[in-house]
Amino acid sequence: MSQNSPVIAVYPGTFDPITLGHEDIVRRAARLFDRVVIAVATAHHKKTLFTLEERLAITREALADLPQVSVEPFTGLVTAFAVAQGARVMVRGVRSVTDFDYEAQLAGMNRALVPEVDTMFLTPDSATQHISSTLVREISMLGGAVAQFVSPPVLAHLERQRRERARG
Repeated sequence: MSQNSPVIAVYPGTFDPITLGHEDIVRRAARLFDRVVIAVATAHHKKTLFTLEERLAITREALADLPQVSVEPFTGLVTAFAVAQGARVMVRGVRSVTDFDYEAQLAGMNRALVPEVDTMFLTPDSATQHISSTLVREISMLGGAVAQFVSPPVLAHLERQRRERARG
């Protein structure tokens, strides 16, 4: 990528769980940047299916074939995390006009906070554009098939979680 200093990108999210749509964004970002840091939010404001530790492990498993990608937890402002990582770019996936409106507003706020970190929007492949973690969780917990939306390691964790919840 860069001859001088490596270009580092941060891709933040809750990743509860990481989907094929997320993986598509990560794989394309990995072609564009020297290093990509997946920033997994602690998500204190959300009720998650998986704990932070599980989300970190699942995301690492799903992306194990990408040596230039690391997976790290973060809390607080993602801009502060990006600066601490030495990132110059924040990657965001945008599936729809609704996503774009929200993400453009966030990008503007982030740029006001930390002008040296730019936001880059990537749209997922059309085959994964409709996938959301929320829907994957709901379908899986209701016993539906989600293999077409997540990679095999993620599917194994979802199935385990469903079995554990069914047992009470």
